[in-house]
Amino acid sequence: MNTIKKVHIQLTLLNGCITTLILVIMTLGYLFISESNMMQGRISSYPRDIYSIASYIEQQDIISSTWLSQLESNDRYYISLMDNGAEFLYNVNKEHVIDDRQQILRTAWELYHDDSVPKTMHTLSLKSSYASYVMDISSKYYCFVITIEKNHATLEVLLAAPLKDLQEQITRQRVLFLGIITLALIAIWSFAWLFTGKLLDPIEANRLRQNQFIAAASHELRTPLAVILSCAEAGLTRGGSPELSTIKNESLRTSRLLGDMLTLLSCDTGHLDIKPAATQLDTLVLNACETFENIAAAKQIRITASLPEDILPDCVCDSERITQVLAILLHNAISYTPEGGSIRLSAAYAQGRPKETYRRAGRERLQTNRHFEIRVADTGVGISDAEKAKIFDRFYRSEKARSDKDHFGLGLSIAYDIISAHHGSITVTDTPGGGTTFIITL
Repeated sequence: MNTIKKVHIQLTLLNGCITTLILVIMTLGYLFISESNMMQGRISSYPRDIYSIASYIEQQDIISSTWLSQLESNDRYYISLMDNGAEFLYNVNKEHVIDDRQQILRTAWELYHDDSVPKTMHTLSLKSSYASYVMDISSKYYCFVITIEKNHATLEVLLAAPLKDLQEQITRQRVLFLGIITLALIAIWSFAWLFTGKLLDPIEANRLRQNQFIAAASHELRTPLAVILSCAEAGLTRGGSPELSTIKNESLRTSRLLGDMLTLLSCDTGHLDIKPAATQLDTLVLNACETFENIAAAKQIRITASLPEDILPDCVCDSERITQVLAILLHNAISYTPEGGSIRLSAAYAQGRPKETYRRAGRERLQTNRHFEIRVADTGVGISDAEKAKIFDRFYRSEKARSDKDHFGLGLSIAYDIISAHHGSITVTDTPGGGTTFIITL
């Protein structure tokens, strides 16, 4: 995934998340205010009804069952009366709710007489008052008990106001807003993706032009570099001046840099050329050791290869690319291992899942149970824990590498991209006794 695609995804996530957060906060705020107003509106209507009922009972000598039935006709209240502790019975005319009604009223009376239930007392007149409290059984009810002193008797009127219809209304409103928000979020995220894509189109076009320029310039520079290198080598074979050796070394260094740039360009464009084929990894390991043996010997560094007794099965990979990765790791190992040190290159075939100590930041790959493992272990200066998470980043160089002009901070990034293209992983850990060990898993 190239940088532009990463930026596209990150900008889409940023814009989408911010807009989503704002929309959700506004919606929740509206729902909270709306539901609070609905609840307060319902609660504020109860005192008016209570006052009317209390006034009616105070003025009437006879309470008719017809009047009580009318109060319950719209399912606004369940009503029960106690005259000096004796229940006033009347025909409710609601046969299908009688059982539930009786249970609700029985529970409401029990809570009224329970001193542990919090109640709020209100005064209506010299002879009447009422207590309010909340009952929450299968659903929530606001309960009111009106106490009226009349004709040397105490009349208690229980009103249980069900809130089921209000709760259903609130639920319908929430479901409606959930559907609206879902559609709005789909539109917002789609717009964010398209909008950020349009914003990045000029940058992507410019990046493509830069990549084309780098590719063309790199290929064009290879020819003069080859001519310079061949002339320098010819001059050195004839005993030319020492400056020719410098020209040769700098030409080789520039040639390596051009090769790295072309490899990175292929990785960025997703066209890294991988030609998988059955490959003998033990042969690659031995060849790599032989290639770098003289270079290591010049620094008095011992390089060895360790292979299992049983022949390794063939590994399906691009042998040239894996050799390139081994060359990068061995070149680094030789650069950071002091004289008298050692480098050990090994290959193995494991049946269990490998245990990885470090991964490149933000990227993980799932390994299969059967895998090949190549290790490059040195006894060099080592890598700090803080740098282990960064060394595979492009152009990153540790403090120990800044004085080495042969290191551009590209090698390990290239190695990571090559191994990732093989659907494998490359990790780094400490060598027991000091140094660094790179582990390639295929």
